[in-house]
Amino acid sequence: MTSDRTAPARTVGPAVLWALSLLVGIVAGLGAVVFRALIGFFHNLFFLGKLSAAYNANIHTPAGPWGPFVILVPVVGAFGVAFLVKNFAPEAKGHGVPEVIQAVYYRKGVIRPVVSVVKALASALSIGSGGSIGREGPIIQIGSSFGSTMGQLLRLPSWQKVTLIAAGAGGGIAATFNTPIGGVLFALEIIMPEFSARTLVPVVTATATATYIGRLFFGPHPSFFIPALELTFFRLTNPIVLLAYAALGAITGLVSALFISSIYGFQRFFEHRVKGGYYVQHAAGMLMVGLMLYVFMSRFGHYYVGGVGYATIQDILASVQFPLYLLILLFVAKLLATSLTLGSGASGGIFSPALFLGATAGAAYGVVLHRLFPTLDIAVPAFAVVGMGGVVAGATGAALASIVMIFEMTLDYTIIIPMTLTVAISYAVRKSMMRDSIYTRKLVLRGELAPESLRGDLQFTRTAASIMNSQLRIVPTATRLDDLPKETNEAFVVAEENGAVGGVVTSERVTEIGGANPTAVIGVAAQRNYVVVSPDDSVWKVVASMRSTGSAFALVAAHDGDLSAMSVQGIITRKSIVEVLADDMELFGV
Repeated sequence: MTSDRTAPARTVGPAVLWALSLLVGIVAGLGAVVFRALIGFFHNLFFLGKLSAAYNANIHTPAGPWGPFVILVPVVGAFGVAFLVKNFAPEAKGHGVPEVIQAVYYRKGVIRPVVSVVKALASALSIGSGGSIGREGPIIQIGSSFGSTMGQLLRLPSWQKVTLIAAGAGGGIAATFNTPIGGVLFALEIIMPEFSARTLVPVVTATATATYIGRLFFGPHPSFFIPALELTFFRLTNPIVLLAYAALGAITGLVSALFISSIYGFQRFFEHRVKGGYYVQHAAGMLMVGLMLYVFMSRFGHYYVGGVGYATIQDILASVQFPLYLLILLFVAKLLATSLTLGSGASGGIFSPALFLGATAGAAYGVVLHRLFPTLDIAVPAFAVVGMGGVVAGATGAALASIVMIFEMTLDYTIIIPMTLTVAISYAVRKSMMRDSIYTRKLVLRGELAPESLRGDLQFTRTAASIMNSQLRIVPTATRLDDLPKETNEAFVVAEENGAVGGVVTSERVTEIGGANPTAVIGVAAQRNYVVVSPDDSVWKVVASMRSTGSAFALVAAHDGDLSAMSVQGIITRKSIVEVLADDMELFGV
């Protein structure tokens, strides 16, 4: 494959980029289909001993033929995952989204093609063998990898590669959860460094396409079915109920912080305390998960905390009467199982575990409220659904995407008011406790910072004329340096005998060279590494021109054809660009 370092980038037009995003959407949608089939294949093989890809994650898996030996099922999967990751793609280890963010901000949109294949196999093995992880992280990385691969093959510039990466990510998550708008917002909030028409259209195209393909295979149904939605769970007949949702926001914010700390705490534990290398570490972690699965099946009749956990979430949303102690136990067990799975080195996502934690925490909170205030209009499934959004938003930092995705998952618009309030408070509480989300924390531990917010790029609103130094003096090339003022903000444009620009001299350079040789003429001190820009050019266009030509200065002039010294209106230096950037930072409180 041709490297960006050895071949020039080729920018394609909007129509071609749209066509490429359509292809990315098709691959992301089909990737979600194949990936779910792989999960079903491994799940049926490992737990039921049969060859089949048919698997409904919203229905509990019956006890298999292995008896207590089911404890070893996650261990067998762990060895397969460790083999794939260690030998073919270390990037496939973990929940995947941090690697995509890293490719966007640190690798100019380059993701190795092999990652998509290894990630699909390793994550399907992890989830299918009982690992407590989700399938959204892998499909995001799979879709993003394909988008990056196409960009590399076509030698696209970085921004177009990144756009296709975001298209793959949004398409993957949309096809997985049947959430087209949520997929777009996830790409905007988490992946994309730029939000504009040229990037939004390809992402929307890919997401809509992937969702359509997902619906062809999985049906148009929402991810979770709530039979009692006719009761209008989310009606706010009493203002106190709204306060209860606000308190749920604080609870889910705390849960989000605990979730992030637990994942990375267990990761440090396995890396530094468990000796024997990756194989031993991952097998040890999955052995503990296997024990948990066996205990839950023996004691409660279901595995509950293994895999994506959607069957348990579906039970809660369908008003299955869970005792309070069991809801708390499921919450603690899922947190532990997910931390063991990812901390020991599995390959899979965190979105589904976050949904599980939110559902159990919200349901437990709803049960307590109902017992304390039986006259209030409290519906436990309602608090479970809103709790799901609160934990997802707090943990991932994708607040808007969480609100919309949970709505798309339930198709009940009355959820919006309590969901918005809970998500906002959850995000604020987690942010006050720890700056990093579960996605960016992994990068920070590597010493790689990630953006904390979406900000308007003011340098597209600044023109060259607004930042140039207009205090210019046109001087002949034979002018002696000791005839020029020393302490001044002026810049000097050297004029040749024919009136053409012979170079630029700053007042600092006059002082520097004039101090050593006062009789030297200004033509000797003139610097000719400049670029000419228009007064209406944006600051970023000026920066791009200076960077591409290696220039230290930009002369601002409105000219056609040859540039004369008298037509120069101002000069821009690298120092002046730094100063305007620093001034604009004040708008963001930096």
